[in-house]
Amino acid sequence: MPTIKDVAAKAGVSTATVSRVLNGEKVKDETKEKVLKTIKLLGYRPNLIARSLKTQKTHTVGFVVPDYGQFFMQIAKVVEDILNGYGYSLVVCYSDENPEREKARIKMLMEKQVDGMLVVPTSDQDDYLMELNKQGIPVILIDRMVKDVQTDCVLVDNVNGAYQAVEHLITKGYHRIGVINGRQEVTTGEERYRGYLRVFEDYNLQIDRELIRFGDFSTESGFALMKELMSLSNPPDAVFITNCYMTIGAMLAIDEMNIKVPDEIAIVGFDDTELTRLSKPPVTSVVQPVQEMGEIAANLLYRRICGDMSDYPKMYRLKTTLLVRASTDPEWKKKLDGKEGA
Repeated sequence: MPTIKDVAAKAGVSTATVSRVLNGEKVKDETKEKVLKTIKLLGYRPNLIARSLKTQKTHTVGFVVPDYGQFFMQIAKVVEDILNGYGYSLVVCYSDENPEREKARIKMLMEKQVDGMLVVPTSDQDDYLMELNKQGIPVILIDRMVKDVQTDCVLVDNVNGAYQAVEHLITKGYHRIGVINGRQEVTTGEERYRGYLRVFEDYNLQIDRELIRFGDFSTESGFALMKELMSLSNPPDAVFITNCYMTIGAMLAIDEMNIKVPDEIAIVGFDDTELTRLSKPPVTSVVQPVQEMGEIAANLLYRRICGDMSDYPKMYRLKTTLLVRASTDPEWKKKLDGKEGA
């Protein structure tokens, strides 16, 4: 079992420097990187109990997510990999999109004395943020924000992501474009809906309120709401769906109703997961920069834990991209085969 002396000798630094890196104290970036690489190379594991007694830190971070689906678990993996490099472990728990459950999970993490927290908020309630601030526990909001609250956030540009999706459908010649949106109480739902509406305004197109549906981000709501839309006397010829779970539910409903995609209806989703990629046909999706979201959130939280509040509160708005697939482009497979053969 390698010791702190082994790490110091291999990295060419003192044991005090290794200790400072492990404890999150200020060290030159070049030195820190060298020490962290050596720790990984040797497989060194510090004595966390002794370290916690000395530093008054648990070297644990909490992450509260709405669900254990692929999107949030991808972010969690990136966060965990980075925090492990700093000597921190990650505890992930889920709120099930329930504000009361969210509060209970945050309270539990506080009782475990985590050094920092990442939260995907389920509502605009901010009392837990006030309590975390009161206790001096750094918190980063990720994917969603709490309105009118000044705190660190790592988000994507939901409005422009949604705009891109709907504009793509318009340029493809679709006119009756419906939307299946999530809960308006969370910023992702509100912002993506705003992007949908803005396209119609910019193109001077009339919005048909009959084609607008609100769900709860679940597969079940996507299934039920797509059935509602396709049962209308004048159904949509395209639908924008604002998250991956509702997209999968909608695709299941379409399949059950024997409706052909994209011949009879075009679909664009938000989030790009294996399920949307493996769907038949594969779904055109707004892709969020999951790797970048996780990296920024983890590194920002680590800085806050170390006491660096120089740019607080910091808000990141990351760009999305639109990945076109067969659900809006009948020629997609031919184009893909052409690229593979080139």
